[in-house]
Formats: sequence, structure tokens, C-alpha cells
Amino acid sequence: MHNIEKLGLQVFAAPNNLTGQAQIQVRAREIDFVTSFGKDIQALLDVMGITRMIKKDNGSVLKTKKVKGTLQSGLVAEGDEIPMSQYFVEEKVFDTIKIEKYRKGVSAESISERGYEAAVDMTDEEFKSDLQNSVLEKFYAQLKMGTLVGHESTWQMAIAMAIGRVKDKFKRMKRTATGVAVWVNTLDVYKYVGAADISIQTAFGMEYIQNFLGANIVFISSEIPENTVIATPLNNMIAYYVDPANSDFVKAGLSYTTDSATGFIGFHTEGNYGRAISDMFAIMGIRLFGEYLDAIAYISVGDSDTQTLGALTITSAEGSESGKTAVSVSPQMASINSIYKYKVSASATIVTLGMDVKTWTKWDGISEISATAGQHITIVEADQNYKAFRSGDVVATVKA
Repeated sequence: MHNIEKLGLQVFAAPNNLTGQAQIQVRAREIDFVTSFGKDIQALLDVMGITRMIKKDNGSVLKTKKVKGTLQSGLVAEGDEIPMSQYFVEEKVFDTIKIEKYRKGVSAESISERGYEAAVDMTDEEFKSDLQNSVLEKFYAQLKMGTLVGHESTWQMAIAMAIGRVKDKFKRMKRTATGVAVWVNTLDVYKYVGAADISIQTAFGMEYIQNFLGANIVFISSEIPENTVIATPLNNMIAYYVDPANSDFVKAGLSYTTDSATGFIGFHTEGNYGRAISDMFAIMGIRLFGEYLDAIAYISVGDSDTQTLGALTITSAEGSESGKTAVSVSPQMASINSIYKYKVSASATIVTLGMDVKTWTKWDGISEISATAGQHITIVEADQNYKAFRSGDVVATVKA
């Protein structure tokens, strides 16, 4: 029999690992975070017409596609063999999808100053917003790589032609566009509508207008440069995710709360006594993706006198060492946001207005370029989205 007087109150202490009110509150906070994040992205998927996200293994390769082929003539004489029209899909590795790890903390001072609820709510919302932006930044970057480029004199015509181009592209691919999504700059929208009352909605941090100017949905964002229209068929967009519950992190003993309905994100919070902060951890692997790059239209807007590719005057002289050439360009860069890209080849490379030169070699406008005597160096001045607007070519003079 225990001596109660000797043991004191310890005999009535709660057992170890008891799930108490504090643990329940932490768990509820984690559930609320992953559930609201999942609902937000699901709302965007619904707007885009994406019926489900495709689960991928951690580290899976993402590929863009391009359809190639030629329709053979249908004028075939009686009894002659009908020629075969061959089409094939060319795939190109674009990126990988993998679990990404994030962390943010709330200090004891912040909790003391604002109170637990205010400090936690503010921090959780900011954290969630930053995670959404991380997903959207990658998506915007790919949209800007669309290869169906063009130029129109007015913003409204650019929207119309962007819609027309992607519908025509899908038709030639023997596919039917289920609808078209358009992305435009925020200021461009308000320049156009003025004081008109428009109904703007938000999903997963993206503002949009439905059934506007011939598009099923128009997304409005400052991530899209002014005087630029981007469009793609709704069914060109797909969504991938890595399930945090199946990742190697869980196998390593790192437990995250996930939403059983979606499983898009894992979230965990715990106290860090060494720093007196409440740590928040999130892991996710989410990618919104345009499957066919050549079904993404990138249309720039400007006056009629800017609808042709500008010219650069390029000169070449012997470099300071063997195999190098010193290149100069005029006129000077049109904008601080401009970039130079170049390509060295046996003949001049044909450049068109709005051509994507992201894969070309970047040049700082000063460094000598490696080349062989007689090779052509084509230099392009491009905007911040790697779209060419001025170009020039020179035959390299190289130090022997």
C-alpha cells in the first residue's frame, strides 16, 4: 500500500503522454491549415476545369510536349494507295517535381504582445500566402515560355488573337479546346474597363473574371508584364502533386498533418524551447503545368511601328586570347530590364519578333565570346521574359 502522505500530490499527476487540451489545440490548428490550403487550391482547379490533380513520385521528371506531323493530300486516284499522315508527340524534359520544405516561427515576444490567437492567425495566413505564391511563381514562369508568339496593335485585339491562336493550334492537333484561359496585367485591365463595374473573384491567390472579352476566364496579375496577353486552352493545363504522406520524410520519422481529402500539403507545428518560438513546418510538391508549350500564346501589344523586329548593329574584332572575339553592339540597351542572348553557328540564325531565346547563351554585353573564324554570332536583345525584340548578326573575327 502506498503511503499517501509520503508520496504527496504526485500520485494524482497526469500520466505521461496524455493527450490534453494543448495537444488538441495544436492538432486542430494543423488540420485547419492543411484543410484551408487544400480548399483554396481545389477552388482554383475547379475554375480551371482541372478535375483532379495527378499524383507523382517525389523527383518525377516533368515533360512538355509538342505535336509534329503533316497531313498528306487526300486527292488520291481511284485504286491508288492512300498516303499515311503521320503525327507524333515530341517530349522534352522541362523540370522535376519534388517535395519542398518550408519553415516559419512565431516568437514568444510576438505571442506576448499580440496574444496567442492574433499572433498565430496572422503568421499562419502569411505562411499560407507565401506557399501559394511559391506554386504560382513557377506556373507564371512556364506560361511566359509559351512559343505561340505574336504582336498586335491593341490590347483587345491581342486578347482576341491569343484566343484564336490557341483554339486553332488545338484544332490542328486534332484536339478540341474545352475553353480558353487568358492572363493579363492588372493595370491593363483597369486601363480598358475604366470606371466600369466588373466582378472579380479570387481563388488560391489568383484574381479572375469569368466570361470576359471572349475568354472563359481571364486571370489578372501583376506577374504578367504590361501590354502582354497570355492564353492557353483550359484542357492544356494539368496539376501534379507529391503526396507528403508518402514521402521519404514520413519514413524518416517526420510526422506531418495532411488533409485526407486532398493530401496536397503536410503541416506540423511544435515549440522550440531553445529559441522560445513556435515553429511551423510545411512540405509540399505542387506544380500547375501547361502540357503543350506550343499551345500557350504569348502576344505583345504596341503601336504599329513597333511590330517589326528591331535591328542591332554588331561588330567583331580579335579578342585578347586565342579563340576569342570582342563584340560590340549598338544602339545601347532599350531598357534596364533588357537582356542580351547570343548563339554561335555556321550561318546566321533567323530571329522573329517575340521569339523565345531563353535557351540561348546569356551575354553581359562586355565579355569576349568564344568562336571559330568565319562562324556567325547572332545577338538578340530580349525583354525580361526572353522574348526577342531586336537582333543582329556578325561574322566572327577571332584571334588565331
